[in-house]
Amino acid sequence: MQRKFNSLVMAGMFVVSDFFALLLVWSVSVWVRHVFGGEFEFVLYLQLAPCLGLFLVSNALVGLYPGILLSPPEELKKLSQSTSVIFLAMSGAVFLSKQGELYSRGIFLMAWFGALFALPLFRSLLRRLAHAKNWWGHPVVVLGAGKTGREVCIALNREHRLGLRPIAFFDDDPDKIGTHFHGVPVVGRLHSAGAMAREFRDAVVIVAMPGLLPARLIEVLEGPASEFRRLILIPDLFGASSLWISAFDLGGILGLDVHQKLLDPRRQWVKRCLELSLIVVFIPIILLLSLVIALWIKKDSPGPVLYCQKRIGLGGKDIAIWKFRTMVQNADVALQECFANDPDLQSEWEANHKLSCDPRITRVGRILRKTSLDELPQLWNVLKGDLSLVGPRPIVWAEVEKYEGGFSLYKKVKPGLTGLWQVSG
Repeated sequence: MQRKFNSLVMAGMFVVSDFFALLLVWSVSVWVRHVFGGEFEFVLYLQLAPCLGLFLVSNALVGLYPGILLSPPEELKKLSQSTSVIFLAMSGAVFLSKQGELYSRGIFLMAWFGALFALPLFRSLLRRLAHAKNWWGHPVVVLGAGKTGREVCIALNREHRLGLRPIAFFDDDPDKIGTHFHGVPVVGRLHSAGAMAREFRDAVVIVAMPGLLPARLIEVLEGPASEFRRLILIPDLFGASSLWISAFDLGGILGLDVHQKLLDPRRQWVKRCLELSLIVVFIPIILLLSLVIALWIKKDSPGPVLYCQKRIGLGGKDIAIWKFRTMVQNADVALQECFANDPDLQSEWEANHKLSCDPRITRVGRILRKTSLDELPQLWNVLKGDLSLVGPRPIVWAEVEKYEGGFSLYKKVKPGLTGLWQVSG
């Protein structure tokens, strides 16, 4: 009962998050129209406020609540489709009611594009703030406490965007029963997992035994795993990318259909048009915010406002990306001095090219980095075509070896202003 209640709480939190994102975008759009566009009747737009509920209903219909088991591309796709349908319906209703002259098309366009940005942002912030709470997370039972099962547990604890929380392992190895991994107990043998399904009726079961013989795997799927309402099977392709993979029936034979959507030129063109439209709509706000940040940086510490970094772009070409300066001048010299005084810092830097507590960062820089506003100048790179709004994190050549075989795929798409690295903290 407690875990079912948790799922309801999670769904309610996402509803509240979506509501405030839409309310903020609608209010800002009306305010911007008032500041730059002259006089109009505020009451007309207040009358449309109840329509915000239509967005929430539409989100529920496409499966955005309670917000679990959604990859970032899938969630973004559903949010975009749901939001666009309701905005088009509202615009059509205004037109058919012969009130088109009373409402500003600019407000509808700004609110539409703003919602496409604000909704996923608010959801990401909610996950960051709530994932450590006891009430957050849909219960997950993992069948298999071997290497794959442990990797699944680590991934679920790390990828809080999935909204899943492991609560128990089951394994036929008697030496593992009674042990714990990352605080999750190995409760018993596989055949006893059905009791957990009856205790946690909404639990998800993950069968994480890719090396299991086919006959034994069928026994598990038709036995204890069949008592759970939702089952996820980890195939014998563990470690391969699962994005845009769907099951395909080949006359009774299970196949996996792999869609290379990131390489589709039509989708790339649509994505490019959407990115340019978003930036153009919000240029006044972007310029005003950039000016305020530039003055703030100048007042806080001596040195230039912007700095440039070399990164690897599309096709493996070097690109220059811009950021607001968040560090003291001569940061490289300061970094070497820190390494000389603290060897642990050097080890941390070599592992991640980041420091959890970087002494070179200025007071303003810490705020800019925490809010990701230091990357605002990279919108210029998006306009130039060097970056995309969403894509893999731009890397340097020293990091290529960490990507191993994945670097060939990295080179086929544009790096992104934001992506999985950024939203994962």
